[in-house]
Amino acid sequence: MPVKNVTVRELARAANVSIGTVSRALKGQSGLSEQTRAEVLRIAQEMGYDLGKLRTGKPRRLLFLYSRQLSSLATNVFYSIVLHGVETACRDAGVSLSLLSVGAGDDLPALVRRHEAEGLIGTGHFDAETVEAMRACDMPLVLVDHFHAAVHCVNDDNLHGALLATRHLLQGGARRPAMIVGPLSHHSVALRAKGFRRALFEAGLLADPEFEVMLDMTLPYDEAGRLAMRQLLSLPNPPDAVFAYNDETALHAMAACEEAGLRVPEDIRFVGYDNIAAAARGRPALTTIHVDKEALGREAVLCLLEGRVDAGNTLLPVELVVRGTSKPIAEKMPTTT
Repeated sequence: MPVKNVTVRELARAANVSIGTVSRALKGQSGLSEQTRAEVLRIAQEMGYDLGKLRTGKPRRLLFLYSRQLSSLATNVFYSIVLHGVETACRDAGVSLSLLSVGAGDDLPALVRRHEAEGLIGTGHFDAETVEAMRACDMPLVLVDHFHAAVHCVNDDNLHGALLATRHLLQGGARRPAMIVGPLSHHSVALRAKGFRRALFEAGLLADPEFEVMLDMTLPYDEAGRLAMRQLLSLPNPPDAVFAYNDETALHAMAACEEAGLRVPEDIRFVGYDNIAAAARGRPALTTIHVDKEALGREAVLCLLEGRVDAGNTLLPVELVVRGTSKPIAEKMPTTT
């Protein structure tokens, strides 16, 4: 007897293919063999899948999901610009967009049905339970600035960006580079920390645990950045350069250096990450890694509209933007007698 209320996920499991493959087979889209398409359709018929609920064509309504821990998108410079890229791409494609903050314990499938969404964009870090709740909504899903092995993800090249930042400090003469980092449970943060350590390894330097400070996320963000920098400055042999995992942290750390009577870059050099607008307004302006945040949002929308939702990780390139905070100090000219 056919199973009732069969989901695309159950079809994918029975056919031993991805959810994206099932979706393309049911919609008659390209990108798979006729043999695979026929097998998916055969299994769908045997299991009693209701073809009447199948959506045709591109999604007409997308839902932008973000963690309630962010408090407000308006206060998060990075994700507010990602959202702008999502909104622009949706407007250009004639697709409706709505927003929803999510957290542990939410009945996410019910909330998604209320929004009448046909595709989901999850942005930022989510715990495993929340990602599984997104997947249980049984519709195309793309994650931005996050990674899950069973979902299509869009990220900037965090590892390469951290390599560029740290190599730049080392090539400018840094001998005691330090890192201020956020929660390593975040995919992007962990890769930035890995890039910092890899650059040290390439240069033949040992990674000193005392030179890697994690922000105290129980504190207000500005206090956490200053405290992390003061911790580094209290070391017997403090760092001569700092890679901060994002620009906001770098700017707060630089303020702590100024309070301690240090000059940037004369006494200590900095590189941040993200290239937020405030980075260019600093005195001196902050050297950073440029991330095209709007492009992350646009790419997520295109993945959904074009049916590119198979498990995978789309990496967007990053770029080192050199400004005043990492300027090497010219060596003194030898005196003649």
